[in-house]
Amino acid sequence: MRAFAYERPTDLDEAVALLAEHGPRARVLAGGTDLIIRLRDGSIRAEVVVDLKRIAELDGSIRDDGGRLSIGARTVMTAIGADPRIGRDFQALAEAAAVVGSTQIRNRATLAGNVCNASPAADTVPALLIHGADVVAVGPAGRRRIPSDEFFVRSGVTVLGPDELVCAIELPRPTIREGSVHVRRTRRRGHDLASVTLACVVGADGVTRLAYGSLGPRPLLVTDEDGLLADPAASDAAKMQRLAALFVGASPSARSMRAGPEYRLAMLHVLGLRAVREAIARLALRSGSR
Repeated sequence: MRAFAYERPTDLDEAVALLAEHGPRARVLAGGTDLIIRLRDGSIRAEVVVDLKRIAELDGSIRDDGGRLSIGARTVMTAIGADPRIGRDFQALAEAAAVVGSTQIRNRATLAGNVCNASPAADTVPALLIHGADVVAVGPAGRRRIPSDEFFVRSGVTVLGPDELVCAIELPRPTIREGSVHVRRTRRRGHDLASVTLACVVGADGVTRLAYGSLGPRPLLVTDEDGLLADPAASDAAKMQRLAALFVGASPSARSMRAGPEYRLAMLHVLGLRAVREAIARLALRSGSR
């Protein structure tokens, strides 16, 4: 590991000032589960590491905030998976958080860090996309709210400026009944990164949103608005045809060690249909409970 300076600011203004001073040569430390590994293997070289853990404004709380659920920048995956409000209203996100790495990783890894890492295979990102999450960033110009579907550019790259950091992830509380699910396909041996990761939500209004990752430079969100996928009576053949049209943007790399592109595309369609079925079933359970 190459030498770097280490800063522990105590307030948000100080952290932003450090990022503004050092620009792309600064790296932010929250959970550190990706950063430490990459500093050690040399794939990241930092002049200064800015540790956020002493900043009171960047806490690990999950708060109800005017019809939105606000997840603090230091909220770890374990807390997200265990929160009853997330389990009730954003089940796909709870399921995604529960399969990130190992128990030890989930006790350290933050949702904000998973988002900022911008891996196309990030487990939580498809769930954030289908649930319409916003990323709240802060920098020298103040705060701004970025829709999650506009946040990702390509692998490892987001729209964040070098002097900005994420202070929260916000989820709008659903206004209609919904059923959601997270599914993925991983290797039986070796690295835990998924060869396909997918989330689906079906609403009582008949709209179905799906988001998938590991099949291109960034996760993608697609929507079926005419009710075909949400229709329990529609045939699997018709739904597979619709999914094929929706998944046309999938472009898995032929160089990936996780699985070949043909297999990953095939599994995307299989998982898509499974997810739609499960989301419909969960929506029906919610409808029956009221």
